[in-house]
Amino acid sequence: MNSKIQRSLAVVSAAALVFGVAAATNAQAAVKTYTIAYQGPLSGGEASTGIDEQNAVKYAAKLFMKKNPNIKIKIVSVDDQGDPAVASTVAPGTGSNKSILGVVGPAYSGATIASLPYYKAGGLVMISPSATRVSLTDPASPDFGGPVFHRVVGKDDLQGPALAKYATTGVSSAKVFVFDDQSAYAVPLRGFVEAGLKKVAGATVVGGGDSVPNTTTDFAPTIAKIKTSGATVVIYTGYYSQAAIFIKQLRDSGSTAIFAGGDGVFNQEFPKLAGASAEGSRITGVGGLAGISPKLEADFKKQMGVSSGVYSVESYDAANILLEGIKAGNTTRAKMLKWVKAYKGKSVSGNTIKFDANGDISYGLFAGFTTKNGVLVNTGIIK
Repeated sequence: MNSKIQRSLAVVSAAALVFGVAAATNAQAAVKTYTIAYQGPLSGGEASTGIDEQNAVKYAAKLFMKKNPNIKIKIVSVDDQGDPAVASTVAPGTGSNKSILGVVGPAYSGATIASLPYYKAGGLVMISPSATRVSLTDPASPDFGGPVFHRVVGKDDLQGPALAKYATTGVSSAKVFVFDDQSAYAVPLRGFVEAGLKKVAGATVVGGGDSVPNTTTDFAPTIAKIKTSGATVVIYTGYYSQAAIFIKQLRDSGSTAIFAGGDGVFNQEFPKLAGASAEGSRITGVGGLAGISPKLEADFKKQMGVSSGVYSVESYDAANILLEGIKAGNTTRAKMLKWVKAYKGKSVSGNTIKFDANGDISYGLFAGFTTKNGVLVNTGIIK
């Protein structure tokens, strides 16, 4: 080979190398990264709920990035432990982090109320998968989350009557004792439960009820009131970690009253923590992906290494609303807020998601679950 040919080949090779580097650089430049956050209890006594929800958000992001390789999604984890006091310390940083376009969460109503001032100030849209307190979408309440707060779950004014009905089903002349854990979620839910009981034929509220701190470990005073009242049904509107402690003590006292709880108790950790004492408990809540699509659940387990759990459907839906917004070019907070407020699309459950002016969805059904052989089993939608 002569020198002219060698020089020509060298030039071509160099040009090809430069072209290849440029092409790779352009391909990398074409991939854009956008950030959303998940906020909920990722540590502490309520962590199981937050981990279940965040796993569903991560799963939604995985599927989205697979379909949209030019978009990378970063998820910021905001651990508020389900505690308003903690939420008020982590929300300011989330609100001021301008890279975050939207938040899935907070999970709990009290943490939502504590976070709202910071997210309102930053124009940061929120879609909660599980905050059910009615006042969050009531314009007349100081808790009102507008314009940034939205939720893809039903409110407690629907859950309360459903819980009252489910707890007393099949119980003749039910004598019902109701108590709460003094939280922003539990106190109003108790009110809706008691109102619902007035519409249950033959049911009466007995004993005056009780209200105990969510740090209670000795429920003896409450159990004494339950026994004195002659209650045949006990309804607790707090969370699963305390419910597990309570039900053990209630059964140890010899009481055979039916135990029921709201979606704060709805967690597979409840029967695990309570053991045999939880058998037969009646809980209101919403199911995981398995109840929607066995195929999707199988893929979730393959991708995430665990089964879907509490509020997986709602968390998956909430994440997808934000992800679809990013794909549609809503990559500023103002545009994302506008997108969410005008959103109309399908839930993975088949329901149509559309928010009203106050941030509520157009549907909100609750299912009944009972503990059987150490597992919460879905018994169907409460009608």
